[in-house]
Amino acid sequence: MSVQSQHHNHPDPDPEETREWLEALDAVLEHEGPERAHALLETLIEEAREHGVDLPYSANTAYINTIPVELQPPYPGDPDLEIKIHSYIRWNAMAMVVRANRDSNVGGHIASFASAAVLYDVGFNHFFRAPNEHHLGDLVFFQGHSAPGIYARAFMLGRLTEEQLINYRREIDGKGLSSYPHPWLMPAFWQFPTVSMGLGPIQAIYQARFIKYLACRGVLDAERAAKRKVWCFVGDGETDEVETLGAIGLAAREKLDNLIFVINCNLQRLDGPVRGNGKVIQELEAEFRGAGWNVIKVIWGSRWDALFARDKKGILKKRMMELCDGDYQTFRAKDGAYIREHFFNTPELKALVADWTDEEIWQLNRGGHDIFKVHAAYKAAVEHEGQPTVILAKTIKGYGMGQAGEAMNIAHQAKKMDHDAIRSFRDRFRLPVPDDQIDALPFLTFAPDSPEARYMHERRQALGGYLPQRRQKASESLEIPPLESFASFFAGSGEGREISTTMALVRMMIQLMRDKKIGKRVVPIVPDESRTFGMEGMFRQFGIWNQEGQKYVPEDHDQLMFYKESRDGQILEEGINEAGATSDWIAAATSYSVHDVITIPFYIFYSMFGFQRTMDLIWAAGDQRARGFLIGGTSGRTTLNGEGLQHQDGHSHVLAHVVPNCISYDPTFQYELAVIVHEGLRRMMAEQEDVFYYITVLNENYEHPPMPEGEGVREDILKGMYLLRAAAAGDAPRVQLMGSGSILREVMAAADILREDWGVAADVWSCTSFNELARDGQDTVRWNLLHPLEAPRKSHVEQKLSGHRGPAVAATDYVKLYAEQIRPFVKRTYYTLGTDGFGRSDTREKLRFHFEVDRHWVTLAALMALAEDGELPRRKVAEAIVRYGIDPAKPNPRTA
Repeated sequence: MSVQSQHHNHPDPDPEETREWLEALDAVLEHEGPERAHALLETLIEEAREHGVDLPYSANTAYINTIPVELQPPYPGDPDLEIKIHSYIRWNAMAMVVRANRDSNVGGHIASFASAAVLYDVGFNHFFRAPNEHHLGDLVFFQGHSAPGIYARAFMLGRLTEEQLINYRREIDGKGLSSYPHPWLMPAFWQFPTVSMGLGPIQAIYQARFIKYLACRGVLDAERAAKRKVWCFVGDGETDEVETLGAIGLAAREKLDNLIFVINCNLQRLDGPVRGNGKVIQELEAEFRGAGWNVIKVIWGSRWDALFARDKKGILKKRMMELCDGDYQTFRAKDGAYIREHFFNTPELKALVADWTDEEIWQLNRGGHDIFKVHAAYKAAVEHEGQPTVILAKTIKGYGMGQAGEAMNIAHQAKKMDHDAIRSFRDRFRLPVPDDQIDALPFLTFAPDSPEARYMHERRQALGGYLPQRRQKASESLEIPPLESFASFFAGSGEGREISTTMALVRMMIQLMRDKKIGKRVVPIVPDESRTFGMEGMFRQFGIWNQEGQKYVPEDHDQLMFYKESRDGQILEEGINEAGATSDWIAAATSYSVHDVITIPFYIFYSMFGFQRTMDLIWAAGDQRARGFLIGGTSGRTTLNGEGLQHQDGHSHVLAHVVPNCISYDPTFQYELAVIVHEGLRRMMAEQEDVFYYITVLNENYEHPPMPEGEGVREDILKGMYLLRAAAAGDAPRVQLMGSGSILREVMAAADILREDWGVAADVWSCTSFNELARDGQDTVRWNLLHPLEAPRKSHVEQKLSGHRGPAVAATDYVKLYAEQIRPFVKRTYYTLGTDGFGRSDTREKLRFHFEVDRHWVTLAALMALAEDGELPRRKVAEAIVRYGIDPAKPNPRTA
């Protein structure tokens, strides 16, 4: 028989020569090993290409295991005991979900963990290290839909009670377990929220890199940090999310050999096959290998080894390559006879299994369900250096569920199993559940002194303790500088000196980074906009972090503020990558928990590209109790002139308000900013409160006044509203003007116009946070509702406005809804002006007139409010419309 080229599938013109080459390769492999063979082949390929030979690159290998059976290391544990233990865990995970759905609709998932049980068990028994005095501990991103299996194991270790398992997904009474990994709901257990698909993988990459950052800068002990691994469990369907694969190039570029992805390739997503017409494992192999990862495929289990040994012609590998995932899913949904007929579909293939029964064919297992294959892959991944590793493990979704969902399209939605399915599950895993107790679905445990129980605890003690676990507080708080250290910001910018709040913030950051006690803990993060935010002055002094340093001479090296990369640099500059920068911030903002080291992250970004672009990540940050500063630069709809619709933000504060532990401010002056930043440092870094701050800053330059004197100004800034400027006393009609951010200065100008043109007195209030005012007001209403027999409390807004007569007008650079939130607490005629509509490019003056938030529109609204209260005749409003050139037929900017 002539030798065929498998790649090109055409006859070999010189089989004898081909055979000689193959024999030579076999000899090298036998006598010098695979590394020498690899080097020779690479040299041949390079030489061929230099001579013009067309050798298209392929990132794929055969559809077989990367680690051949002869290179598998000995298994270090007791396989029989482990298989028995994880059969119990499977049962308990299934029982949790089925019991929870018998008298409720709380849901849950059986099929995902059923496919991944071995992947987790091998990790728990032999690889996942817990933090202790000897090891910093591994970070494990558990796949969210597999949570029942993690709970089941924790229950069998005595870490969770039967009552908690019974109350799975029933959390309100405090006895249950959260649906998925949620640190906010189970703060001592779950470390990372992962069920919003794609967010676990990208966060794992940046957590792994942040470990390198902290080690390079001496914040973590480099030797101990190097032993730490980040494990991320991912579903093959989850790889369709752009965040899952979007940063894998960075992981390879940064040589994150502390990172291991385990992709559970059960070939099914929520509704059907992941790649029915293709092979998702081959596709992912090419993507990861092409990005520079070490790829380990775990496709076939040990029961296939005998068939591979029989196959001397490679027909088995060829058949495996021919089939698509849709075929493999169908095989597992049928039986052994079906597989014999449709997989072993030629006389030669049938001969391989001629002496096998249909049951033996059915028992041919996938690699992800085989502890020996998985252990070999994990060991190779842990020992690999210089690259991140991805393990592509082939499994069966709903493994063990039989006709209730195994390998079926409905598997993901399966939450119930009938009597026969449960009995079949019991029999398949040989579980000690009597027939008369099957419907009761008892939770199974081992006696405390049993070999199984001792084994489970011994394995975890050998790895340092129990996982998952989460540190809720850092062992040491930071000693932050006193408020007086910000005194220069309270004095004002000086007469005629104009600065922006962005410039003020950068000065504050530099001051903090120079602080001898906490300077090293400040983590500035920016997505390739340092120069936009005036941060280029930080390059030379603090450097941009790169673990390889700077191997080139930058073109601007002869300038004062040259681009400087450094191994111990402090700035994280992420390129045009908001999702990556946000993940960086999350890694730094959770460092107190993950590393027992408090860091102070400042992530500065175009405000439009923060909450709007990465809201899912920010929501996850809230879930995992992040602490740090998000800084929305070039904020507001009209401040960023010249950029236009997709850059101009008028709603980030509305989005920030919906995150319960996000404290948000829109300051105008540097002293407000200083008070807010200092309070954030106190609450997050000294008191270790689980909150984070969103602060918007401006690129508009103007003179900053000194901080007003008087008792309570600082407290009122933090509460969200303080009296900035009081009008002269008298009997003139009076109005209360409120503003924030860039539009506060328009409000101040409107107060002057009202006085000079209309004889109206206007008190001016700086509302640093309508969000905080709204929360305070809602809390007040709730307290009054629940305490009907006590004297009603007043909200901060009501307290401040009491004693100040006249209607109120609020104007911001954000949509009207932002200021509308406090309407119930104003308790008088109240007009809100905001920037509803799409942004556009023009001068700030024209933009503010277009969006109806400039001084003349504030004046008009104030006159109208006074007219409605009977303080002025309506003709005054009509006069103002003419006087300020306002066209009554002007289109509404919301629809213009």
